[in-house]
Amino acid sequence: MKRISTNMPSTDMQFYMREREYRMNSVQNKMAGQTRILNLRDDPTSASHAVRYQSGIHRLEQFSKNVEYAQGNLKITEDKVREAVEILQRIREISVQGGNGTFGKDDLKAMGMEVNQLLNQLVEIANARNGDGTTLFSGDKTGSLPFRAVLGNVGGIGESVITQVEYMGTITENRAEVSDGAYIRMNYPGNKVFWAENQQLYSAVDATEYVLKEDTKIFIDGVEIDLKAGDSIHAIMAKINDSEAPVKARLDPIRGSLVLESTTPHQIWLQDAPDGNVLQELGLLRDGSTPPPFNLDPTVRTFGGSVFDMVIKLRDDLFKGNTIEVGGRGLRGIDNALNSLLATLGDIGAQGKRLEYTYARLQTEIPDMKELYSQTKDLDMTAAIVDLRLMENTHKAALSTAARILQPTLLDFLR
Repeated sequence: MKRISTNMPSTDMQFYMREREYRMNSVQNKMAGQTRILNLRDDPTSASHAVRYQSGIHRLEQFSKNVEYAQGNLKITEDKVREAVEILQRIREISVQGGNGTFGKDDLKAMGMEVNQLLNQLVEIANARNGDGTTLFSGDKTGSLPFRAVLGNVGGIGESVITQVEYMGTITENRAEVSDGAYIRMNYPGNKVFWAENQQLYSAVDATEYVLKEDTKIFIDGVEIDLKAGDSIHAIMAKINDSEAPVKARLDPIRGSLVLESTTPHQIWLQDAPDGNVLQELGLLRDGSTPPPFNLDPTVRTFGGSVFDMVIKLRDDLFKGNTIEVGGRGLRGIDNALNSLLATLGDIGAQGKRLEYTYARLQTEIPDMKELYSQTKDLDMTAAIVDLRLMENTHKAALSTAARILQPTLLDFLR
């Protein structure tokens, strides 16, 4: 036989009523928050999925923002490169006209004056800024101008003009993540975009007997190349040629010195390791304190110039009246400059097309991910209202029953 105390029915009734009130409160809170998962214990599996979906949504939305920013940046870059191409096409027309030998010196001088003005405009384009004020072609030094124009006097011109244009930026390519582990270029360093010819660096130091004394590293165009103690000059050249750097190494057959030549038009970027001096010993660099590209040894012979070098030479030849140079090397240099800019323009177009496809994919993936998140976490409001009404009716019935059952007491029978 089970013993029933006087308080037991009341205690049990209160327990079950509180339990119903707790469930009703839980449903009300879920309805207020429009979610069926308020606590992890409500549905641990769905809660973990919801967290992953939410993280995925935030990640995809950030990728979408990166793509939009990259598209805007590339659009401005493309516009500036197109402007540069149009200027060079006009300069090429002048070169063809000036090289046919039918114009006098005054006419050639007038052509030179136009080329000089176009050169100034070309420098302005190279120093262009984005909508947020950052420079387009300075690598990661986006707060400063990438190119510095050096002024000087040239025969036949009665004013100071640009005699040299120096690159002051870096070779760092800023990249944005547009998908998991996938990055896209955000900028184009100016010493690649505005370079006309493959650069060649000729050292003046005989390197035929050179042997490395200790392990070290060198950096060519930002590519790290490991060198080992005992490496000969031929081993060093082999490692340079096998690296990802767009540079090939060879020995000068006359001097026996090291020669570096770029495989694509750009300015070669050389650095020794902080504790090394291989390139200094080989006669290419002067010291480790000066940053590239101003760290080349003064004895290094350099060939292959920038777009600006080609335009400056053409302008000077026009002022000199040297029609042979204008129609020969001058025209060839402008053609090389045009080809380099057109190659950059093609690469920008390819990057833009990739961004279009990536953006379209993200605009499909984000809604799909949000739908999965909604299915996992959102509350079925209709079912919740039905459940709440059912609980309310049950609770009212329980309260009514409790009122009748618990009403009699011992005092009701003491008369």
